[in-house]
Amino acid sequence: MAVLNKIRQRSVFLIIIIALALFSFVLADVIRNGGMSSQSSQNVIATVNGEEISREEFAREVEAFQRNMGNSMSTTQAVNRIWEQKLQQVILENEVEKLGIRAGEAQVTQLVRAQMANNPNFTNEAGMFDENRLREYVANLKETSPQAYEQWQQFTSNLAQTAKMNSYYNMVGVGVGATLLEGEQAYRLQNDNINLKFVQIPYTSIPDSEVEVTKSDIKSYIEDHSARFETEASRSLQYVIFNESASGEDKTEAKETLNSLREQRVEYNAAIGANDTLQGFDTTEDYADFVNNNSDLPFENRFKFRNEFSGANAEAIFNLNEGETYGPYEENGYWKLSKVVETKNIPDSVKASHILVTYQGSQLGAGVSRSKEEAQALADSIAGVVRNDSAKFAELASEYSADTSNKEQGGDLGYFVPGTMIPAFDNYVFDNSTGDVGVVETPLGFHVISIEDQTEAARAVKVATIAREIEASEKTMNDLFNEVTKFEISASEGDFGEVAKEGNYEVRTVKDVKALEENIPGAGAQRRVIQWAFEDEANVGDVRRFDTNNGYIVAQLTSRRDKGLMSVEEASAEVTPILRKEKKAELIKERIKGNSLQEIANNQGVSVQTADAVNLNNPTLAGAGEEPEVVGAVFSMEPGKVSSPIAGEKGVYVAELVSKFEAPAMDSYKGFAQQESAARRAQATTRVFDALKKKAEIEDNRARFY
Repeated sequence: MAVLNKIRQRSVFLIIIIALALFSFVLADVIRNGGMSSQSSQNVIATVNGEEISREEFAREVEAFQRNMGNSMSTTQAVNRIWEQKLQQVILENEVEKLGIRAGEAQVTQLVRAQMANNPNFTNEAGMFDENRLREYVANLKETSPQAYEQWQQFTSNLAQTAKMNSYYNMVGVGVGATLLEGEQAYRLQNDNINLKFVQIPYTSIPDSEVEVTKSDIKSYIEDHSARFETEASRSLQYVIFNESASGEDKTEAKETLNSLREQRVEYNAAIGANDTLQGFDTTEDYADFVNNNSDLPFENRFKFRNEFSGANAEAIFNLNEGETYGPYEENGYWKLSKVVETKNIPDSVKASHILVTYQGSQLGAGVSRSKEEAQALADSIAGVVRNDSAKFAELASEYSADTSNKEQGGDLGYFVPGTMIPAFDNYVFDNSTGDVGVVETPLGFHVISIEDQTEAARAVKVATIAREIEASEKTMNDLFNEVTKFEISASEGDFGEVAKEGNYEVRTVKDVKALEENIPGAGAQRRVIQWAFEDEANVGDVRRFDTNNGYIVAQLTSRRDKGLMSVEEASAEVTPILRKEKKAELIKERIKGNSLQEIANNQGVSVQTADAVNLNNPTLAGAGEEPEVVGAVFSMEPGKVSSPIAGEKGVYVAELVSKFEAPAMDSYKGFAQQESAARRAQATTRVFDALKKKAEIEDNRARFY
């Protein structure tokens, strides 16, 4: 009581302390997010050329896109797709606005005409688009449905924007082309050719050990080719996966639970307020009910042939006699007990035709006036006619069958296997003989069935299987959580790799993951891990635990790399072979001796090779591959001249021009110029957007929110 009084006396003091703590928390968040304007930044997914893209609007478009795709892609994939669309829209709209491009009413009308050309509401008696009908429709919308009219305005506004884009692209396309001189160049590239002889000294003739590529060499190359080695920000991680799996005790418990279902048992029944005797799997007569009430897998009420059984236990189960039980056995994450409840020899497939007669109340009886009794009488009458004259079946199916999927094919259902049709239908066609005609009732209505053909009969079995999934118990999950938490704490305080080694955990690494990626090699889609690695508060060495669909990941951030040029180490794999080849080329050039190709070939231990009809459009040397530098150099030579050493793709070459063929001049190169123009225009829209995108000022905040 005394304690309570003290608390009451100091309640105002406590309230002040709590208020100050909350204020400091909010203030820290404001400072961390860039001041009081952070609320605005939290609602902006990106800024493109000064224009903000709203987070809410972007999220709606992502969700709509995923719905339209039937949720067949991940959120990250949808985000990236919408981002590209949004980026293109904003950048091009800015450009169109800056150029003052406008969409005329005629352009918009033309697009509306194209969209609505096949809409019967806007076509006249001749089937042609009628603009007057469209105007009447829009006027009616404006008067009767303001919301629909607003949607129409948005639709036409989008078309106007499309018209502007079309104008912009048309303007770009008109400005792209090829001159007659460029047409002649294209003609020459394809048709002028040369015959040459050459000597190739391959780079492989010098061992890698004879040339040294230093870090400073690589650094200089990166700086000289900076555009090629620009890279996005990235992070590197190491992690351990902890999978949530059943323990040995869990497996034993699941097996014992399954075994307990075999025998008859007594349980308290709250509904009747007394003990109730329940049948076991060994004694029940209603297997469908028993399996569906006691198994983690449903009852399969159908006969199966040997080829439909798979797995290590297939042969043993199929060969059981009726009433015999097999198991418990472990299969696909379950303990199972299987019992053959019925066997029979039946065809493995049947060909049949049917006429479906529906009635009021049957599943397909909507709009049908006949009663159930009338439907049955009609089905019996049809069956009687068919038994007397089977040739009339197709005609009667076309007239009476409610199954529109095959009535025009005479009710033909083709061949099908047991279990394909509704049980009553299935039983009839597999229990009777070829040529039989009968009437069967199902929830769809009355079926007049004609059995056309049956394959050879074989043994089939109906199996009842009760299964219990082998899954981690609550105790196992708690134990795993404790294990993961201990590892997380130890790895945070010590060396991640050493702690993992002591616990016998496998450490996996991932290098240079980008901010908007979602997959981690070896762990699959783990977007939250990558998002954490790019948070401002995440420092190299930090360790964090993450939940997964079937356990946990404990990850450590091992390195951060900001946007910029690749480091020497990162670029080494790409640059080293280039520099090594350049240095080998210089060594080879120094070693080349001789005044003729044959002398050079003899000195270098290689042979003189020939290449005929080589052109600049396809600069390939027989036996050496594509060598554009070499072919280009030889094209500029005079016949009979021997070149200086030329560094090519696969080695150093010395070449002699044997002869040159110049294609005859054409009266006009207009055709080639038009081909070049078409090829360039086909790439124009992509290239102009790429250029605008490269020039644009883009602040991309997607990684904060997704």
